[in-house]
Amino acid sequence: NSRARKRTKEVQGREIISVDIDGRVVFDMLVVIQKAQKLSSYSLNAVSAEFLGNQKEDVHYSEIGKLHTGNADTRRRLAVYCLKDAFLPMQLMEKLLCMYNYIEMARVTGTPINFLLNRGEMIKVTSQLLRKARQHDYVMPTVRGQQSEDKFEGATVLDPLTGYYDKPIATLDFASLYPSIMMAHNLCFTTLLQNDQASQLDSSQVTVAPITGCKFVKKETKRGLLPVILEELLAARKRAKKAMAAAEDPLTKSVLNGRQLALKISANSVYGFTGAKNGHLPCVEISASVTAFGRTMIEHTRNMVEAHYTIKNGKAHDAKVIYGDTDSVFVKFGCETVKEAMELGEEAADMVSKTFAHPIKLEFEKVYHPYLLMNKKRYAGLYWTNPVKYDKLDAKGIETVRRDNCGLVRHLVEASLRKVLIDKSIDGAISYVQEVISDLLQNKIDLGSLVITKSLGKGANAEDYAAKQAHVELAERMRQRDPATAPGSGDRVPYVIIKGHKDAKIYEKSESPLFALENNLTIDATHYIEHQLQQPLLRIFGPILGDEAKANSRLFEGAHTRKVTTSIPKGNPMAKFITKSVKCLGCRTVIKSGSLCVHCQKEKAGEVVIHRMAEFRDKEEEYNRLWTQCQRCQGSVLERVICSNSDCDIFYRRAKAKKDVEQLQNDMRRLSVDMSW
Repeated sequence: NSRARKRTKEVQGREIISVDIDGRVVFDMLVVIQKAQKLSSYSLNAVSAEFLGNQKEDVHYSEIGKLHTGNADTRRRLAVYCLKDAFLPMQLMEKLLCMYNYIEMARVTGTPINFLLNRGEMIKVTSQLLRKARQHDYVMPTVRGQQSEDKFEGATVLDPLTGYYDKPIATLDFASLYPSIMMAHNLCFTTLLQNDQASQLDSSQVTVAPITGCKFVKKETKRGLLPVILEELLAARKRAKKAMAAAEDPLTKSVLNGRQLALKISANSVYGFTGAKNGHLPCVEISASVTAFGRTMIEHTRNMVEAHYTIKNGKAHDAKVIYGDTDSVFVKFGCETVKEAMELGEEAADMVSKTFAHPIKLEFEKVYHPYLLMNKKRYAGLYWTNPVKYDKLDAKGIETVRRDNCGLVRHLVEASLRKVLIDKSIDGAISYVQEVISDLLQNKIDLGSLVITKSLGKGANAEDYAAKQAHVELAERMRQRDPATAPGSGDRVPYVIIKGHKDAKIYEKSESPLFALENNLTIDATHYIEHQLQQPLLRIFGPILGDEAKANSRLFEGAHTRKVTTSIPKGNPMAKFITKSVKCLGCRTVIKSGSLCVHCQKEKAGEVVIHRMAEFRDKEEEYNRLWTQCQRCQGSVLERVICSNSDCDIFYRRAKAKKDVEQLQNDMRRLSVDMSW
């Protein structure tokens, strides 16, 4: 088709080829999800499981040829695989209301949908600015963004008073802080004054930004384009939210929700547009002035709250601002109940709001109780919007979605926070962490929760990287073992860290999880403790226990760390010099042959057999349950499972259960051969 245009771009290390067709909008759901959602994995299976509760049988590309050249049943499996590949993205688009949201965004900003899909945030502001400039007889210049050494100070982050707070913490938030500053002080390209221009005006007509000293015409003299755009966006959002509340039809609600979200995102993009040095129309004076106003407002709020809410002024306690971040202030009023904190928070927000120019407004939003403040932009607490029951456990800056953290980190951090904040049991949280660390050292943790995943972003070969990295070196080793199944450029490489020699580098100890399972390789528990678990847990328990040294002593030292289990790997270079001993299945004593030692044959042969049979039955039941679950997922309980979806929760559990069953079968075989007892 002569009207179709092919474009190639790189998204997260993977080459994406998109085709533009006149009269058609091409929705690449991978790009849409990556823009809109923050997930630990962006594979179709992982995203479908997250939003749809549905998955497909993930057939590795090395299996596709075999399925195609097989029989009618194998080709049916391949057809189902292809159909689901097409069907799941369509379901995702419908479930996430992508079409409604993008159409509403296009209407609001005057931007073509394909621009919204394939370009960033700045094109939306540019479109609105061009539209408004035309209405007011302005011509927008073409400015080529250039790298500049000029830097401006960003938003204020008040130093946190870290610790565990068992009294309610009220949170005061500025509503749409940066847009409201630009509207209140008329900050725009068209109102920015040079010094000689400012000298020609009366001082009452000029606003001088704090810190930067930049001068702008006040709105009473001349309205700026950016404030007009922002006022229209926020007014339209208010109307959309009001209509959404009144709507009864679910489809209408969805469309209106898409519209109000589009309006919110557009309003928040305007500040970033002025501060982007490589943008379409950068203006550091505006962006620096916005953040300067924001910093003074945060500091003004802190000073006013701490000065007013004091015992001297007849209040029950001295209020203390324990943290402030960009547009939020966290206040400890000293009261005992959530209800009191809410009342004081609303009162303080109203009092401070009266000192700011319209439309800047400080709002009381929520109370945290209890509250754990770990560091700047790292905190967690129970989130209350009504005094009867908390809404949720809210956490910011916690290691829960980063893919270079293994699943065990996320699980342990979330469980610890639940025990500390919901159960209010610090000792229970410490005991739980100690138990997990003990299990890790004894090789009892599910391998799937220890898998780390990274993408071959630059290329598939080790020479494409300046420094040696664990996943790259592993991909090279996998290519040498079997080029057909080795990961290629842009693929995600799952790996675990196994034990190596004393001075081994991390990249030398990375291994494929399945290879580690099949060859009985021991996980390097010390690496996981020191490089994965230690820092996230110390950040949580350090403020609770007083300091990180004390937390380290409680969590990572003591009796629970003394029992360590290792396994003998297959193919170990030392194996040729070692004779593997036969051990009694009852007491683990070394014996020359058979299954039981003389003592166990006489005293507890029946007990050993019953115990092994029960263990074998439990493991077989677990394996059958996992296998059947995989068969149901693939749509047939009569076909073998060939799914290679390593993002699935049960993928490695199934492989481990299979290995355990095989080991117990060998034990039962030894017992059945030695039937003389």
